[in-house]
Amino acid sequence: MSTDPTQPQGGRERRQSRQMSLKRGQPPTQVPGYEPEKFLGVGAYGEVWVAREINTGRRVAIKFYAHRGGLDWSLLSREVEKLAFLFADRYVVQLLGVGWDAEPPYYIMEYLERGSLAERLQQGPLPTGEAVALFRDVATGLVHAHGKGVLHCDLKPANVLLDQDNKPRLADFGQSRLSHEQSPALGTLFYMAPEQADLEAVPDARWDVYALGALLYCMLTGGPPHRTAEAVKQFDKTPQLVRRLTRYRRLIEQSPPPTGHRQVRGVDRSLAEIVDRCLAPDPQKRFPNVQAVLDALDDRALRHERRPMVILGAALPALLLLVVTWFAWQGFSTAVQQSTAALTDWALRSNYFAARYVARTAAAELERRFEAVEQVASSERLRQALEPALSDPELRKLLAQLGDPHLDPQESERLCRQFQEHPVRRTLQREFAAMLPADLTASEEVASWFFCDAGGVSTVRVPQGTTIGKGFAWRSYFHGGPADMKDESWRPEPGAHLSRTTLSAVFPSHATNRWIVAVSAPVFADPAKEEFLGVVALTVEVGRFAELQGGNHQFAVLVDRRQGDNEGMILQHPVFDKLLAELGELPSEFKTCRLQSDDLPDVPERMIHYADPLAPLAVEYDSSEWPRRWLARMEPVYVRGEDTGWAVIVQEAYDTAIGTTLDDLRQGLIRRGLAAVSLIVLLMVSLWWFATRLSVRH
Repeated sequence: MSTDPTQPQGGRERRQSRQMSLKRGQPPTQVPGYEPEKFLGVGAYGEVWVAREINTGRRVAIKFYAHRGGLDWSLLSREVEKLAFLFADRYVVQLLGVGWDAEPPYYIMEYLERGSLAERLQQGPLPTGEAVALFRDVATGLVHAHGKGVLHCDLKPANVLLDQDNKPRLADFGQSRLSHEQSPALGTLFYMAPEQADLEAVPDARWDVYALGALLYCMLTGGPPHRTAEAVKQFDKTPQLVRRLTRYRRLIEQSPPPTGHRQVRGVDRSLAEIVDRCLAPDPQKRFPNVQAVLDALDDRALRHERRPMVILGAALPALLLLVVTWFAWQGFSTAVQQSTAALTDWALRSNYFAARYVARTAAAELERRFEAVEQVASSERLRQALEPALSDPELRKLLAQLGDPHLDPQESERLCRQFQEHPVRRTLQREFAAMLPADLTASEEVASWFFCDAGGVSTVRVPQGTTIGKGFAWRSYFHGGPADMKDESWRPEPGAHLSRTTLSAVFPSHATNRWIVAVSAPVFADPAKEEFLGVVALTVEVGRFAELQGGNHQFAVLVDRRQGDNEGMILQHPVFDKLLAELGELPSEFKTCRLQSDDLPDVPERMIHYADPLAPLAVEYDSSEWPRRWLARMEPVYVRGEDTGWAVIVQEAYDTAIGTTLDDLRQGLIRRGLAAVSLIVLLMVSLWWFATRLSVRH
């Protein structure tokens, strides 16, 4: 017994081996019929030579035993006996002859040129596949030996030789026992089962099972289990055989199970479990015999053969599930897209009808004011009231002076006060106020009424104000152009004047900062419209024209689409009303908010991704959440068949319109889809597990 993985030698045996190796120029004796070729190796028993059979030229190995008596003779007789038992077994090195009477005795066996497995392992561990193949062949050889009643009892890499096909052959049966023998047999440390390390142990097939596991472990990792430098050192310090055996048993029984093989690439769980069970310290937990080891290998091989089918069986349903999931996702996406489109179309249709309603309401309000202004401008009562004022020389002189664009400001103020206090003008003021429609004099309906003479000077105003006597010829409500003139000294050419009822450009109120618009109509001295006397106009806050009670998530907005400085300007917005109610006036920064030209199409269209330009400012002044995305529809405001340049935009928050509904639909579809997929996966896994269990049982 030794820790040496190749040859068992003690101190005396080593000295004897060294003495014999000095004389290996020729074999110890001449073997008839064989010609020695080379020295192969030396051990405690003697030495081994390679020889050539003279008659056939076949190369053989001759094993010489140093002495006839004692251990050498016992080893020789036992090994020859077992090799004879196993004659013609392809897994065992074949016995060719025995020289009982020679000095020293020898036996002749077939020569395997590849050497031993121990020599192969000097190059490093074997690949897992190669190790398993060798392991299977060695196990098969042991099964054959056990079947003929021979227990090897000293299986290790040095006792496994490799033939030209790299197939293993069992060798060195010097420690072997027949199954009915009761004498102990000591193997090699770290390959020997712990219960075998006892001089009173009875040979057992499970000894070879342990050694077989140690052999596979060594092929996978490069060394036997439990072998460490410290363990070898302790054994070398223990000279007595009994104590050495006891220490070995304790080492195996008390050490944790070896795990080096589990870190080797290619070692799967089943192979690791085979190694673990072979190396179990308790023989009762070990495989009962080598055939059981082969059966476990066969089961593993069968599982490996079935693995592609199992993988295919799992992959095909998984692929099917993936395809079904893909189609389901496509269906889900399509359903969501179609639902989004349908809900968006429905919301935009709703906004369209609301925008048309508000636009028509605004147009009706404008039409009502158009008619009121035309009624006053064309009334005979107005012409009669104007006749005294326009014929009074002093008043006419004042009007001519006030109409001078180059008038000194101080002089203008003096003349304005004189004009305002003139009795003829005051009479005209009373007459003008008396003829106005009662339903359009309230502050909610009309901000003011006024009359400007032919030179653009404000003559009368209801309610009265400081603007009386000021020149407003530059205003669009006087000259009828699309926008106010930037130069307030501008005056129209002679004979150029307003010819029909007009909606002016918007301008800010000095009192509230809100947008004001004027509806004006020309006044003529006679029905033939030969002499232009001036214009009658009313002003109204723009916010009175577009109202839609929908809360913060749906409302109407009025915008100016006319080209010019005010293009895209927001004229009316619910935020304006709220700020006026809270602050009393509109912050100036709100007047600069306008839509970009891209948001002002020439014809009405759907606005799916509408961004309210007031939203950033509204968040600062309003603590409530302000939607960022809107669905909107724009509708122009027409009066008497003509585009006023105004447009109504009805906008509805996306989340309110369709977002919540879509989220509910999306979440519902996802929940049902996940439930269906989970059920399919559960069914597939159950079927796969059931099929796997059936395959394992069979």
